[in-house]
Amino acid sequence: MENKEFQFKTNLNCGGCISKVQSDLDNANGICEWNVDTANSDKILTVKSEGISEDEVIAIIRKKGFKAEPLSK
Repeated sequence: MENKEFQFKTNLNCGGCISKVQSDLDNANGICEWNVDTANSDKILTVKSEGISEDEVIAIIRKKGFKAEPLSK
């Protein structure tokens, strides 16, 4: 499967929020790298995928009680 980069608008506002999803994203199969731009008003989560789908990333974030919606490119 090809590597892709996904971006999501989230409500991960601070380091505390990010720490709640960090282990799930770090341990998810198919994610090679991720980060959240908390300086951006949309709190953009960028995920470099090695096989994980957008829906799977959204499910991880929602499972932790946060919102994530795909940014259209």
